[in-house]
Amino acid sequence: MARTFADRTDAGEQLGEELRERGIDADLALAIPRGGLPLGRAVADALEAPLDVVVAKKIGAPGNPEYAIGAVASDGSVWRNEQAFRGAAADEEYFQEQRETEAEAARKKAERYRSGGSPPDLAGKTVVVVDDGVATGSTARACLSRLEASDADRVVLAVPVGPPDTIADLEEQVDEVVCLETPAGFHGVGQFYRNFTQVSDEEAMGYLEG
Repeated sequence: MARTFADRTDAGEQLGEELRERGIDADLALAIPRGGLPLGRAVADALEAPLDVVVAKKIGAPGNPEYAIGAVASDGSVWRNEQAFRGAAADEEYFQEQRETEAEAARKKAERYRSGGSPPDLAGKTVVVVDDGVATGSTARACLSRLEASDADRVVLAVPVGPPDTIADLEEQVDEVVCLETPAGFHGVGQFYRNFTQVSDEEAMGYLEG
């Protein structure tokens, strides 16, 4: 029986404890907005590391923007779900147009969260990427593609919960995945939280202030 987290801060505190127990010494924690920020704050505090963000936006199917056929990070790094792309009857022109549009939206969001500051220097650093959970993992995959294009020395993905197949796929993209629960009966991230209310931009940005 998979554990249930009280809220995102509780999940983040449990993640931080697990990361410490594994001896992961991070130079930087990067949270995926918005839901990843409460966890990112708790993880950053546990590891005594600075907190920043890594931002990606989903690329929705034609006529169904909630159905992700991929995702793109703020630097244009993209991940595409080929099966969903073909099933959605999307063409290459549509995908590339959406990639440019959503990458620009991700850039603007990252700038807003940083109050116009520069992205952190990742060269040679151990980076922990934090989110409140993964389902298909589309946003996380695009964020990790962004880090693959950086000079980070080691990338660890830390999430409280995700389905076994998604976690297995993500393990191929990073040096290590720390996931507290990988239940077979996974229907959505929210089912493992007692409080999973949406996090506003203002609340999320507050966590960056420490």
